[in-house]
Amino acid sequence: MQEDSTQNTADGTQNAGDAVSEKQPEAADNLPPDNLAAEKPAADNLLPDNPPPAEGGESRKHINAVGVRFKSCGKPTFFEVNGVEFSPGTRIVAESEMGLNLGVVIKAKHIIEKPEQQLKKILRTATEEDIANDKNNRTFENEARVFCIEKVKDHNLAMKVIATESTLDRKRLIFYFTADERIDFRELVRDLAGRFKTRIEMRQIGVRDEVKCIGGIGVCGRQTCCTLFLTSFEPVSIRMAKKQELALNPSKLSGICGRLMCCLSFEYETYKMLAKGLPKEGDKVTLQQGKGEIISVNVFKRTAAVKLEDGTIVENKYK
Repeated sequence: MQEDSTQNTADGTQNAGDAVSEKQPEAADNLPPDNLAAEKPAADNLLPDNPPPAEGGESRKHINAVGVRFKSCGKPTFFEVNGVEFSPGTRIVAESEMGLNLGVVIKAKHIIEKPEQQLKKILRTATEEDIANDKNNRTFENEARVFCIEKVKDHNLAMKVIATESTLDRKRLIFYFTADERIDFRELVRDLAGRFKTRIEMRQIGVRDEVKCIGGIGVCGRQTCCTLFLTSFEPVSIRMAKKQELALNPSKLSGICGRLMCCLSFEYETYKMLAKGLPKEGDKVTLQQGKGEIISVNVFKRTAAVKLEDGTIVENKYK
């Protein structure tokens, strides 16, 4: 859950995540909690800065890296191999943007030319203890979510708690929620920090990220694309539906999140390519049979139905 979110932490920081939507407005940013820095029982940094490269190490212009994914449909993150071979499918421990987490190598070692930012290094191959701790965190996260929902009701806050995420070492606990208005959740954060004795973060997400988080079945009868394989959201517009000659019915074009379905963009570029060199509906044309107007276009057959001035309809073929 890294897209379309605003982050509010117990130490009063705010930063925006990747903006991903079809340019439709989301809920406003929330009020940051004030003067809570003294209540953080955990240190801000989970790990010290990356150690300097080993003596005789490779040039900073050419770095051996592997692609790691921390979530099933998350964006891959690249890490230095740190002198160890990691094959795809290997479970590793590394520091993600959230903190210390368990990940899976999805791309084998390759060279990155002049990376824009210094890459972090993989800490180690995951041990049985790491895997067990990660599994136990699922129970911990569920307990935290249930407790947060109860406190939201107690404080009468107009927000919906969607999910909870913990780092591998439980030094950070993140709550994802949706809300239509600005929420002052400072008292809620105090309750959560007092209960779980760790750093608390509240992240507001949009409706598309909500569905990506909890999953569901789309109008096609299949699992939603965002929970099955999409790693990021691309802008979707009604123009894509028009180009594909779909019925402009909101109930048929909207997903369970209430936004335009992501799949509208899957074949859009193909339709654009097929439509090159073809006229549009309403265009005036002159054929051997006479002058007329385009009333329909078939991009697959590359034909257009033309209504002549005498009312006759003919089909014209285009190369």
